Amino acid sequence: MEMDDTICYCFHISKRKIFNFMRIHQLRRASQLSECGGAGSGCGWCVPFLKRYFAEEAEQAPRREDSLTPDEYARQRGDYIKAGNGTPPSGAILPPL
Repeated sequence: MEMDDTICYCFHISKRKIFNFMRIHQLRRASQLSECGGAGSGCGWCVPFLKRYFAEEAEQAPRREDSLTPDEYARQRGDYIKAGNGTPPSGAILPPL
């Protein structure tokens, strides 16, 4: 996934916005990413990705490339929601049918 791809579909937050937020605000905990437009506080699908991004940034480790394409990421989020694992808030990007 590229920097301008959406990570949090519930609140329309891109990967670039997440990394810029972490860099500017020098977060101490991954949970503080919810202050970036609500990232991770909707259906919950993006939380593992947010935690990984936080760990990479905190450790100043090289960023791992996401192995998913944006379409695969969106489809897997849809599967996650359809399985009853999270409920997107109103206004969220709906999962693919």
